Amino acid sequence: MTASTNNIPTLTLNNGVEMPALGYGVFQTPPDETVEATTEALRAGYRHIDTAAAYGNEREVGEALRRSGLDRSDVFLETKVWISDYGYDATLHAFDKSAAKLGVETIDLLILHQALPSRFDLTTEAYRALETLLADGKVRAIGVSNFMPEHLERLAETATVVPAVNQVEVHPYFRQPGVLAADAAAGIVTQAWSPIGGITFYRDSGHTSTLQDPSILRIAEAHGRTPAQVMLRWHLQQGRSAIPKSVTPSRIAENLDVTGFELSAAELAAIDALDTGKRGGPEPADVTLETFGRDIPEA
Repeated sequence: MTASTNNIPTLTLNNGVEMPALGYGVFQTPPDETVEATTEALRAGYRHIDTAAAYGNEREVGEALRRSGLDRSDVFLETKVWISDYGYDATLHAFDKSAAKLGVETIDLLILHQALPSRFDLTTEAYRALETLLADGKVRAIGVSNFMPEHLERLAETATVVPAVNQVEVHPYFRQPGVLAADAAAGIVTQAWSPIGGITFYRDSGHTSTLQDPSILRIAEAHGRTPAQVMLRWHLQQGRSAIPKSVTPSRIAENLDVTGFELSAAELAAIDALDTGKRGGPEPADVTLETFGRDIPEA
């Protein structure tokens, strides 16, 4: 792990591509707010933007990148293929749709958004399309999202390229140690969505907010930092990528300001110990075309 120009660590993926460990996420950001929020993130110093076809705001992310004046090579763009576009030919076309909306020729990291256990044949064909896109130089790295260890095992039976990234729900209240171990064993970078436990307070998951957790508050006070900064630091020190989301300029900047302090081994262990084993997002087995399928518009 090395440091980039904004002091955010850079992770080297299993194919040698370097990715800023901290990215800016736009999940649930309405399209009409995405341009301004992403522009603010790039202005603050983020150089990794995470979006998805299913978010409906790829076009606005691309517009923010154009407005930023930054060179394309300076920003790591990550997006996801939705389950409705799984299958070899459909996934190849999904790349065309996303690239056109983003206004780019090459996507830095393209990942499958879900495992789709009920139609794993479509999942493996979609991943085969990602391998083709990688071989053709249209994407720089490929990966998956919300894949459990058993999904990684099934994918390995047919895949010729090990996923570079597995983006999953990871926060102090849901650490997913089994997934972390499976990713590490395969040389896959774990990327945390909802890294500061946002899902614990915008969706009824039976949790109280991580931002009010006494253990995290104590650690934050000891370092003169905010709970969000402590949680992001926890991810980075344990070798994970994290993609916090906010549309508030002060919080966008706060979430990037996570260097210059170090959590002790005891503090890291105290945060690990908060794991409840209770998922905030949908159970992977519940994600089916019937329940979650939706058309992804053409560019």
